[in-house]
Amino acid sequence: MSNDDGAVILVSGGMDSATAVYEAMDRGYEPYFLHTSYGQRTEDKEYACAEALADEVDAAEFLRVETGHLSAIGASSLTDEEMDVADADMESDEVPTSYVPFRNANLLAMATSYAEANDCSAVFIGAHSEDFSGYPDCRPAFFEAFQQVIDAGTKPETEIELVAPFVEWSKTEIAERGLELGVPYELTWSCYRDEEPACGTCDACAFRLDAFRRAGTRDPIEYAERPAFD
Repeated sequence: MSNDDGAVILVSGGMDSATAVYEAMDRGYEPYFLHTSYGQRTEDKEYACAEALADEVDAAEFLRVETGHLSAIGASSLTDEEMDVADADMESDEVPTSYVPFRNANLLAMATSYAEANDCSAVFIGAHSEDFSGYPDCRPAFFEAFQQVIDAGTKPETEIELVAPFVEWSKTEIAERGLELGVPYELTWSCYRDEEPACGTCDACAFRLDAFRRAGTRDPIEYAERPAFD
């Protein structure tokens, strides 16, 4: 593979997608950032983090797309203000209220369009194994099926690989890999509730804090509440 190959990376502003950026670059890809705002509570903070990361790595392009239809459809505590963002239950295997119905299919469709238009040879997404039980569109079977969609729905000469490098990894393994690659985690954001400081108690905060603890380091961002173990 040539270092001139481009990869579209779905960059939310969070730690998983930031690590996916550095993983793609480590594999020799030039990063094309795709960031979407879909009415989530922390969209301004997430956008600022994604933009800062794009500047940090000198991304080939940074495309921000407004996907308000996901907010209009609703049925997620991330987009519906009448639904509360629940505190973390790290033992639950139920689909959480933060699930945005079929979000990854929407985002990957846009990423595939962006990749084909720019002759990129890959699309990266930072989904991981601890999302399996909660989010059905983060499972290996979903990505395998979507690869078939890409193959069937693009031009005959188009070859785009859907890469979910962490799909079998834990969040701790992602943190460890990111620390190895030098990911600037101070430029990332994971909280579902607040734009600053992070709440420390929602699912996203709890899993993130636990990952850094298990990786043997302290999460560099500010929290309103940190668990006693941190």
